[in-house]
Amino acid sequence: MKDVLLKRFAEVFGDTEGVKTYFAPGRVNLIGEHTDYNGGHVFPCALTIGTYGAARKRADHKLRFYSMNFEKLGVLESSLEELVPSKEAGWTNYPKGVMWAFGERNMEIPSGMDLMLYGNIPNGSGLSSSASVEVLTGFILRDFFGFEVNNQDLALIGQYAENHFNKVNCGIMDQFAIAMGKKDNAIFLDTADLSFEYAPIVLEGAKIVIASSNKKRGLGDSKYNERRSECETALAELQQVVKIDSLGDLDEETFEKYQSAIQSDVRRKRAKHAVCENQRTIRAVEALKANDVALFGQLMNASHVSLRDDYEVTGVELDTLVEEAWKVEGVIGSRMTGAGFGGCTVSIVKDEAIDCFIDQVGRAYEAKIGYAADFYVVEVGNGPCAM
Repeated sequence: MKDVLLKRFAEVFGDTEGVKTYFAPGRVNLIGEHTDYNGGHVFPCALTIGTYGAARKRADHKLRFYSMNFEKLGVLESSLEELVPSKEAGWTNYPKGVMWAFGERNMEIPSGMDLMLYGNIPNGSGLSSSASVEVLTGFILRDFFGFEVNNQDLALIGQYAENHFNKVNCGIMDQFAIAMGKKDNAIFLDTADLSFEYAPIVLEGAKIVIASSNKKRGLGDSKYNERRSECETALAELQQVVKIDSLGDLDEETFEKYQSAIQSDVRRKRAKHAVCENQRTIRAVEALKANDVALFGQLMNASHVSLRDDYEVTGVELDTLVEEAWKVEGVIGSRMTGAGFGGCTVSIVKDEAIDCFIDQVGRAYEAKIGYAADFYVVEVGNGPCAM
């Protein structure tokens, strides 16, 4: 991949003198969905697919961006004096947002750069292509200019950029999973205090298969912010009757006891999902540690039902992929992953059933939805690196 990047960089920017190459992974969340902004636990892992970058410092303040995924856009030019979000800037709002966020932390970027990216994460799939670009940009800035930030800081800077520059009210999970990824391990992260532990993913005789619905969605214009607001209101109502800092502080029993304080049926369902999903995630990690992959799969299935019925973020595309997956012998568990409203599902599938799974689910999906899904058998990879 490095050679491909350097060859294209030379074609676009004239030569490769002073160019360095980098990689940041995508991520998939195995369980713990819409819990990260509710003070709960998540269980994501970094993937071996992600975003590749080739970059070099400039002597001036000019920024030149090029994406091999959007070649028709050509080179998009900006400068360090123009770090403001705009619709015209398109995908470059993500690296520019991170440069801006470094400045907000009193780490001014001293010089511009030429930056070329190539991602093999399906765009709009829910595997965190935007967070991958953000972490990659932060990693490059640290490498170029010697900023004293660790990988956890890179995650927080990426989230800050997403929240305040790109105005998407995301939690910390995506950037954290990408920045802190560790091969063959998922990250059991408590989003309330960022305490975490690595948990080995041992799926003897099975693999993680991601199915992309190919229904495009944009987080900012999805119902993501609406769900977040509903949970915040439900939390405020619960805080009138029980001392908690977040919905993640509740177990199912305590929620049952106090849920009548929530004034709307819709908000009650949203809060129920946040509470139960957090507890499911805790139990799922315990199951994995006990080598009980079957129980882990059952909890994945229950997660999808909750996301469909209580949180209402699935939609016909994701429901079709999951419901068809459940019909295939050899599927241990399957659920939507990511924000929802399109994007991907994640399934744990026995090795001998993978071909059948892709064929059967793929045909049923295309027959019902009218266009094809894409399937990826993935491996759990490391965090960002120089290549």
